[in-house]
Amino acid sequence: MSAAVAGSVRDALSAATDALAAAGCESPRLDAELLLAEATGRDRAALAGRPEAEVESAAARSFGAMVRRRVAREPVAYILGKKGFRRIELAVDKRVLIPRPETELLVEVALEFAPATVLDVGTGSGAVALAVADELAAAEVVATDTSLDALAVAKGNADRLGLSDRIRFEYGSAPSPVDGAPVEFELVLANLPYVSEGEWAELAAEIQLFEPREALTPGLTGLEAIEALLEAVAGGELRADAVALEVGERQAMTVGGLMRRAGFERVQVRLDLAGLERVVIGRR
Repeated sequence: MSAAVAGSVRDALSAATDALAAAGCESPRLDAELLLAEATGRDRAALAGRPEAEVESAAARSFGAMVRRRVAREPVAYILGKKGFRRIELAVDKRVLIPRPETELLVEVALEFAPATVLDVGTGSGAVALAVADELAAAEVVATDTSLDALAVAKGNADRLGLSDRIRFEYGSAPSPVDGAPVEFELVLANLPYVSEGEWAELAAEIQLFEPREALTPGLTGLEAIEALLEAVAGGELRADAVALEVGERQAMTVGGLMRRAGFERVQVRLDLAGLERVVIGRR
């Protein structure tokens, strides 16, 4: 191998796929392709179209470093520093959860309801709030988080996407009262921590080792953050015409009951692509 090149695309992908599979990564070939595309500056289609093409040494070094991080089970999104979510691409790092496809259901609810005012509680990377602002141009969007680090990531994403003037970010769970009165929203969306302490040990290494635990586990039952939000609504601290919450497996019925006690007479559940009860919606 010359100093200028470091083997072919085919060889690089084959070696990386083997290493990632041995490390227990769930999708080793896809991961290898994404990392090599980043290292070479070519897209996956271009790599597939020319498997015999040589990988230059600088790209090979970058690729090798990324593969080593993935072998240690660091998520691909953190290695790349980005993750797609609906029509937008978000910068992500260890300060925030990696947006999941099932969370897009919350945005779909917003599109269906077409509210004038939306609150995204626990915004994290800003995925839900930014997608709503991107796809519902008329909506006034507020996003909150109890993590200053997460808010910094979300604000950075808003700046990059040109949506800073569409969203107001606030620290905490609920927006500050206006003239002493709670702010009212037509729709409240939230993907709050819902993993119980008992479920934590069952999560994939990528989650346990790298994603922020406080954004995943709120306490013993996994329902503490959801209960606190609905109690704030029931107590009048936060006013909402409708609420849509992402929940964990086997939590939908319990959360539906909490919603009814908070004053939402009409409750329904939406399934994710895996057929799991993923989003609970409450309307007055």
